Amino acid sequence: MPRYALLILPAFNRVYGESSVRLTRNELAVFSARALEGEVLASEETRIGGVPYVTFDTAEPLSDGDVRLLSDLSSVYAVFGVEGDLLRPLAMRPRDRLSSDLLTIQKYAGKTNEHFTKLLLNVTALASDRGLGDALAVFDPMCGRGTTLNQALMYGYDAYGLDVDGKDFDAYAGFIKTWLRNKRLKHTAETVPVRRDRALVGRRLNVAFGLSKEAFKAGDVQRLTVVNADTLKSREFFRPRSFDVLATDAPYGVQHGSKGGAGLSRSPLELLGRAVPVWAELLRPGGAMGIAWNTYGGKSDELARILTGAGLEVMDYPDFEHWVDQAIVRDIIVARKPG
Repeated sequence: MPRYALLILPAFNRVYGESSVRLTRNELAVFSARALEGEVLASEETRIGGVPYVTFDTAEPLSDGDVRLLSDLSSVYAVFGVEGDLLRPLAMRPRDRLSSDLLTIQKYAGKTNEHFTKLLLNVTALASDRGLGDALAVFDPMCGRGTTLNQALMYGYDAYGLDVDGKDFDAYAGFIKTWLRNKRLKHTAETVPVRRDRALVGRRLNVAFGLSKEAFKAGDVQRLTVVNADTLKSREFFRPRSFDVLATDAPYGVQHGSKGGAGLSRSPLELLGRAVPVWAELLRPGGAMGIAWNTYGGKSDELARILTGAGLEVMDYPDFEHWVDQAIVRDIIVARKPG
């Protein structure tokens, strides 16, 4: 029976690192159920040379396509075939097509761990009809300073975001424009006011870039759009059925506050109850919505009722709950829009 080992990336965040092996095993289970040609029969944590690995068995040897998919697991550094007491490295081909500093340069209080953001995007995309395909349109309706948007761009996807915080909007606009210049990527970037009936209702950042001058000239570009406005008004800025994937890290309630049309809310579920039906309209049939939230602010069955009430089908996924700090225990729920 073929056996494999995943070497786990060291996490800069010690607390997240303590959960990374378990989270990787559960992420692997989603990949097995939704994407891999071969089935993962069992996985476990194994220490090899004092270093943590996730080891697993398969019924058939992994195909090249399976290894390529496993290269995109959120906390994996290397993939090995296990041959007795030896590890044989397998050639990884991660989907990432931009420099990793797009995700790591920004440092600020409250930034979501980029490994977790990648996990959220992975398991949400895998719930959609298109999976981790090419040329997806990804939307984060509470994007903050753009960690989810940046991961989508890393994968070669078009990224769209919205956030009510003007300071976060300005910080992200400044960051991405500087990053594109420093990387010498051919691009256009502009921030424009958005008006309705002559009244200012928001601001929009529009970016298009190519991996080379030739690609840009030929129209082979990725697009990034970010709007500074209330998430409850997302429908005013984006057309229905625009996105394949919606992935967002919801506000954490008491500690961080939940910003919506009514101002700060002590429970993120109050905001999500109003926002999810709006967001669901923006998903294409067969698209998927993934939400990370603080379980201290609401139970999973409460959030599941909100999602099903918006016409979505909640996925039967493994547990992604993990401790962040004394006020936050974070989990993920994913739902699919029927095709």
